Amino acid sequence: MSHLSAFRASLGAAGFDAAVLSGKLSQRYLSDFDFDDGLVVVTAAAAYLLTDFRYAEAARAQCAPGMEVLLPAHGMLACVRELLHDGGCRRVAVEEAVLPLGDYRSWQEQLPGLVLEGGASRLLERQRETKTEQELELMARAQALTDAAFAHILNFIRPERTEAEVALELEFFMRSNGADGVAFDTVAVSGSNSSRPHGVPRHCRLEKGFFTMDFGARVNGYCADMTRTVVIGRADEEMKRLYETVLRAQRAALDAAAEGASCAGLDRIARDIIDGAGYAGTFGHSLGHGVGLFIHENPRLSSRAAPEEVLRRGNVVTFEPGIYLEGRYGCRIEDMVAIRPDGSVFNFTKSPKELIEL
Repeated sequence: MSHLSAFRASLGAAGFDAAVLSGKLSQRYLSDFDFDDGLVVVTAAAAYLLTDFRYAEAARAQCAPGMEVLLPAHGMLACVRELLHDGGCRRVAVEEAVLPLGDYRSWQEQLPGLVLEGGASRLLERQRETKTEQELELMARAQALTDAAFAHILNFIRPERTEAEVALELEFFMRSNGADGVAFDTVAVSGSNSSRPHGVPRHCRLEKGFFTMDFGARVNGYCADMTRTVVIGRADEEMKRLYETVLRAQRAALDAAAEGASCAGLDRIARDIIDGAGYAGTFGHSLGHGVGLFIHENPRLSSRAAPEEVLRRGNVVTFEPGIYLEGRYGCRIEDMVAIRPDGSVFNFTKSPKELIEL
C-alpha cells in the first residue's frame, strides 16, 4: 500500500472527510515531491498538490501516482475551498504540529463551512513509524555515506584544525559523494565543548581529549544519524573507563533490541549500566529516537515511554547513550538500527566503535 493510500484509509477511520497538509516533509511523504510553497489536499476520492509555476514541470514529472498537480489561479485557499466543497467534505484534518495559530485562524475565516481539526500530524506520525523496504534501502544508502564520511574524517583531523572545519569537511564529503544534504546540523565538539550533547562547532583549534562528532547524510529525503567519539591526543585511565562504560551500555541495549522489546526497558538497560558505574545523573537524554524523513520521529527509546510502547516491524531507531561531565568532557556513541519487515534486527551503522586516539 502506498503512503497516500494508507493515509487516506487512516483519515477515513478517524472520521475525517479530508486533510490539508502544510508541512514540507509531510507533503513530500505523501507526494514524493520536494517543494517549499503550496499545499497537499487529500480527500476520500482524490489527492491534489497545489503549487505554482516554479514547481509545475518538476511536480508533474515526480509526483506519486494518484496525486494531481494544480496551479491555483486565485489563491491556494480559494482552490482548497472549491475542492473540498465540491467533494462534499466537512470535517477536515490539519497538521496541528506545524500549522501556526495565525494561519489556522486565517484558514478558518477563508474556509467557511468546513470544520478544521488537528489530527493529521498524529495520523502521519503513527504511519511513518513503519518503514517500507524502499525507505529502509534509502536509509541504508544514507548511512553508508555517513560511514564513509567518518572514515574520511579520521585522515582529515589534525591538531591545527578547528571544530568548524571538521564539521564542514564532513558535510562537504557527504554532499560530494551523493547526499542530497545533511540530516541535521553537524555536531563536532572537542575537549570542554564535548560535555554539551548538542554543542555548536567553534572556530577554534581542536582541544585535546574527547572529540564527539554527531552527523548524518540525507538521501532522497531520508536521514542517517551516527555519533562517534574519538580522542585528540591520548586518553588517560579515567577517559578510557568513561568511554568503555558508554560502549558497554550501548552494546547491552543493542543486544536486547528485538521485535516487541520495551522502549522504556531498552533505555533502562543502558541507564542502569551508566548509573551503576558511578555516573548517575550524567546521561541526561533518552537512549534514542525514531528516524526517517524527520530526524526525530517515533518511537522514542525513553524512560518516559508507556508500557505498551515496544519496537515493531518497520521501526528505525537510534541507540545513543552518553556521559557528560559538565565543564570537563563528554562521550556519546550512536548507531541506527531497524526492525526489518521480517522481524530481524539490522544495524545500518558499520563504523568502528573501539577507542580511537588521533
